[in-house]
Amino acid sequence: MNRVKITMSYNGSAFMGSQQQPTTHETVIGTLLIALKRLRIHTAPKGSGRTDRGVHATHQVMHLDLPHYWSDLRRLTDMLNMQLPSSIRIQRIEFVDKEFHARYSAKKRTYRYILKEGSPNPFEDNFISFVPSLNPQAIIEAIGLFEGTHDFELFKKSGNDMDHFTRIIYRAYAYEYKGYLILVFEGNGFLRSQIRLMVGFLLRISSNKSTKEQLIEQLNGLKRHTTAIAPHNGLYLTRIKY
Repeated sequence: MNRVKITMSYNGSAFMGSQQQPTTHETVIGTLLIALKRLRIHTAPKGSGRTDRGVHATHQVMHLDLPHYWSDLRRLTDMLNMQLPSSIRIQRIEFVDKEFHARYSAKKRTYRYILKEGSPNPFEDNFISFVPSLNPQAIIEAIGLFEGTHDFELFKKSGNDMDHFTRIIYRAYAYEYKGYLILVFEGNGFLRSQIRLMVGFLLRISSNKSTKEQLIEQLNGLKRHTTAIAPHNGLYLTRIKY
């Protein structure tokens, strides 16, 4: 067996999340497994981390142990893309050391969240989170509060399989671009729905329902002011650093 690193992108609105599930094949890995088996590859890929239903990825990373008869990785990439639906695209496959692990070898993960003011339209609704009224400056000023090392216990959904909730946020910033507000979070890891809960709080600050002081209190574990969660369709996994 030879270990390979797979870099891929997918339209999350077509799937019930990235992880394999016993009740459905309509997941990213479930769909990939079907394509792999058609090519006589029966080992399961391991992802850098799970994405929830409707969450997209421009650069998701997985690793896979290949049988020795698959040595032409360019051909394997082409063959997989022929088998997969248009909602998934394999960007490249490359050989890596046996010790490489898509999840545990990752040093940093970057996500983007895209917001737009106004009513949803059928061409963007699966890919952008629309809000009736948006205060970009309030979000730009508040988002940096997430930077640093924090215990994110009050910014997680139930069902986390972690034994601790401390994460490092290296960068958290927002900027306006052609009518969109782009939020960027780079950290060493994220808890289940953590980013959507952080964005949910920022949206409450945008609408004057919460304050930066309340955000600091919740971030410091002093008081949970809100469990507002942003929609899944605006979230993208955009980069994994090793």
